[in-house]
Amino acid sequence: MHMPHKRGFAAAATLCCAAALSACGSSSSSSSSASSTSSAPAAATGTGSTASASSSGRPSWCGSKKITLALADGFGDNNWRKVTTGEARNEAAQCPSVTKFVYTDGQGNTQKAISDIHGLVAQGVNAMVVFPDAGQAVLPAIREAYKAGVVTVPYRVFPGGQPGVDYNYYISTQFQQAGQLWGQWLDKALHCQGNVINLGGPPANSQSLAEYQGMKQALASCPNIHIIGQTPYYVTNWDPAQTQKVIVSVLAKYPKIDAITTDFGAALASSFPAFAQAGRKIPAVATEDSNLLSCDRQKLVKTDPQFQLFTVDSQNWMVRTAVDFAVAKASGGQVPASPVVPQKAFENSLTSTPHPVECDPSMPSDAFLSSHLSHAAQRAALGE
Repeated sequence: MHMPHKRGFAAAATLCCAAALSACGSSSSSSSSASSTSSAPAAATGTGSTASASSSGRPSWCGSKKITLALADGFGDNNWRKVTTGEARNEAAQCPSVTKFVYTDGQGNTQKAISDIHGLVAQGVNAMVVFPDAGQAVLPAIREAYKAGVVTVPYRVFPGGQPGVDYNYYISTQFQQAGQLWGQWLDKALHCQGNVINLGGPPANSQSLAEYQGMKQALASCPNIHIIGQTPYYVTNWDPAQTQKVIVSVLAKYPKIDAITTDFGAALASSFPAFAQAGRKIPAVATEDSNLLSCDRQKLVKTDPQFQLFTVDSQNWMVRTAVDFAVAKASGGQVPASPVVPQKAFENSLTSTPHPVECDPSMPSDAFLSSHLSHAAQRAALGE
């Protein structure tokens, strides 16, 4: 079973392990609505789409047929999902043919997520982007939507099935590539020697497993770098509290830790006080970007100048690619060339390429500086 990209809902760790949970972002205390509908999308505040504009000024993926677009989210109540939903709304607003945008939140309940998809079909939406947190459990509903003539595009979490049979397109990313980027950076940061602790999400989730495999491949050229402790990763369920327990445990067990890799940087940042309590320096860190993490590093590096950090892009904007495919197919626009969204480096404290470690104190701590939203639009998405 393919497990999802992360941080669905830390408070539901049991469900996280039992179902193919989902994605991204530290948990939020505010509750999101189950569904929302907006007509005549507001003017865009910035786009991450790479599609070229047509001679009419609209994106090439935006055809002339008027459509209703839906985003069926398996879970929506955390910062990663809220920013992602903002990205989807913003991208849809680039196309005047999208006359209505409908959002549903499965609230971490597989049956509700399935019911939401059925409800969107009944409403008569023309196109639907699906974040299938429960993986193959929602495939029958996705297939029914596709068979009913709704352009259906699952993304990021593999639901099983195949394009052209169960849905129109599947928009994927290669998590193994993120692990390779981490490993390549560690080769340089550790000068090919040292001990690495690897943290992941729920047991057997495909994201953490793929990242581990990619990292091992990249570290093969440095046999004196060792991934120590629990492999392929320490289970954290992408929960800050569980992450802190793991950090306290490994600090007690291993006197020499030269680097930590994790696919949830904000959760690791919450564990930084444990290093001070143990009288230890924070080792090199390779993870995904987080304003909280980068701002904490900016403070700590003043007394610990050896604290090095590398991040990959958190990819909230990946939903834009799914929107482009869905809208293009439904409205008669030009379907983009590739359904695969590459992993990209974001911050590198060693080289400042493509960016130095960036802290933006004007933005909320739960913001993502890799987001393609404007600052104002991201604050709005986060409810600030």
